[in-house]
Amino acid sequence: VGIANHRSIAYGIADAAVKHGADLALTYQSPRLHSKVAPLAQELGASILMQCDLTDESEIESVVQELETKWGKLDFLVHAVAFAKREELDGRFLDTSRDGFARAMDVSVYSLVALVRGCEGLLKKANNGASVVTLSYYGAQKAVPNYNVMGVAKAALESAVRYLALDLGREGIRVNAISSGAIKTLSAAGIKGMRSRLGAIGEQVPLGRNISLDDIGKAGVAMLSDLSSGMTGEIVHVDSGYHALGAFLSD
Repeated sequence: VGIANHRSIAYGIADAAVKHGADLALTYQSPRLHSKVAPLAQELGASILMQCDLTDESEIESVVQELETKWGKLDFLVHAVAFAKREELDGRFLDTSRDGFARAMDVSVYSLVALVRGCEGLLKKANNGASVVTLSYYGAQKAVPNYNVMGVAKAALESAVRYLALDLGREGIRVNAISSGAIKTLSAAGIKGMRSRLGAIGEQVPLGRNISLDDIGKAGVAMLSDLSSGMTGEIVHVDSGYHALGAFLSD
């Protein structure tokens, strides 16, 4: 849920999953995004393509019903949805509007809760335990300039991962998050200065390079499969070691 284009992290995970034999269902948020996601669904051989606005419970129910009819179970779920108003990502976090704060929390955090609750019955039917993966960023743990309310939302998302892991572990459902390093995506384009910092990040991180969609895709497959059967409530950093640094130069 949340695949946008060939450069989105969700696409990287979906592509890697297909290469390892997965059958996919993809969703798009609104009719205007159908034309962008439909070609991706065709390319990836997705069995199901449906509209699903995660702020609309009826659309979640429709997707769940289709999955029940088509597959009867769900082995994994990838949640790649986040949103904050562009004006909330500039200037001071202190000036975040009440409406902007609520919107970021609803779309970026509660959407995971709503989606997992809707799919719980299907995930419980997975043969070898099911896996839920969502996407975070280091701005959840440290203050990152111009990330603002999205950083606070990602912090809440990471907390939600832990609480969902507690709720669902005895049902054989694991819940984890990938904290991705900076990468050229549509989402990154909305963060002032992010793309200009990519060069410096690539030079200074322990691995000496920026991460790629392939890096994230492979990590995603491991977390979605039984290769991570003993992991839940975890935030896995795929960022070339950026999170391990005590200090970092901006240029």
